[in-house]
Amino acid sequence: MKLISDAFTIKKIPKVFWSSEDSYNLKPKPLTFIFLVFGLFLFGLGESLLITSGAGVGPYTVLAQGISNLTNWSLGLSTFVISIFVLMLWIPLKQKPGMGTILNAFIIALTIEFSVYFLPYPELYPLKVLQVVIGVLTIGIGSGFYLICNLGAGPRDGLMIGLQKVTNMPIYSIRTSIEISVVVLGSICLLNNLDKLLGEVVGLGTVIFALGIGPSVALGISIVGKLSKEA
Repeated sequence: MKLISDAFTIKKIPKVFWSSEDSYNLKPKPLTFIFLVFGLFLFGLGESLLITSGAGVGPYTVLAQGISNLTNWSLGLSTFVISIFVLMLWIPLKQKPGMGTILNAFIIALTIEFSVYFLPYPELYPLKVLQVVIGVLTIGIGSGFYLICNLGAGPRDGLMIGLQKVTNMPIYSIRTSIEISVVVLGSICLLNNLDKLLGEVVGLGTVIFALGIGPSVALGISIVGKLSKEA
């Protein structure tokens, strides 16, 4: 229970014996690199579990669908524009990219590309919801591993870390606030297409992800930090 309560108060990414001293480090310790790849693989696997659950898409996909609805851009282009915009927000937040920022895109994309062929596509709704919960927890643990490596975060995690440093609020509350805001904004963009909004895009899985990913990431960071000796 203490581990769970700690997750709701954690405000920074802990440094452990295998953490890199600098996010710009291009020659990390072998163990650091292994945990980086492992964490990003788990992140991608969690994303795949969400995709194959069929219970609703993630918040940023909702936003991308909303932008596509307003602009007639493709979903891929909308997603790319969102990523660039989020990265631009790093500048005033003084976030630094690194090896992990680049590998984030490649490893997660490759994991999703191949794992969706081997994961279950449940038909019963309770199993769909269960798969979403497992996916959210998997992303949380993966985030714990790769963020503690201190080799650079992905665009969304970098935004979370930057806002946390500015506000000094717990990590879980920052991440939850971001995800809910993204869902709301995406939903507003889809108000002229309610059939698509309620029938194809937003589902119970979307709500579970938006409310659960913040505590899950914070729990993952807390667990990985506790299992390793802090520097």
